[in-house]
Amino acid sequence: MNKELWDKAVNFHGHECPGLAIGVRACEAVIEKMNIKMSKDEEIVCITENDACGVDAVQSILGCSIGKGNLIYRGTGKQAFSFFNRKTGDKLRVYLKTRASDKCMDRTEFQDFLLNGDIDEIFDFSIPKYELPENARIFESIKCEICNEMAPEHKIRIQNGKKVCLDCFNDYDRGF
Repeated sequence: MNKELWDKAVNFHGHECPGLAIGVRACEAVIEKMNIKMSKDEEIVCITENDACGVDAVQSILGCSIGKGNLIYRGTGKQAFSFFNRKTGDKLRVYLKTRASDKCMDRTEFQDFLLNGDIDEIFDFSIPKYELPENARIFESIKCEICNEMAPEHKIRIQNGKKVCLDCFNDYDRGF
């Protein structure tokens, strides 16, 4: 484990936990296997399949963030992260392995295993089954004609002839 990366992630996240350890080690794995470092803009993209503690490690160590458009949430609930390098075209999916022995460890033992275990015993690696998303775009802001708040044009709907935001839009669903 890289102590400097761990400390950086803990400082950002606020406490130590096994979930953060998963993210730190996933970052260490892609840094090594993809030869990447902190993303200044959108050159490194992470698609996270969970919204758990490990995502804070990805933000603090690799510089991926929702605000920059290079951290994308794909809610499968899996402890998996797909990384894309826009400059080289490299991509790698990192997935936490589960084993029956993990269930026998208490929280502290599991965190220690995650931080100090062999990376190939902790994770499986594969190529993501989807392509690199396009770069983040800047959209025109449109005023909702109901609440008068601004929303980006791709989030505006037409309802009864009015431009409305998603909060004001009454979706039509008949169960199919």
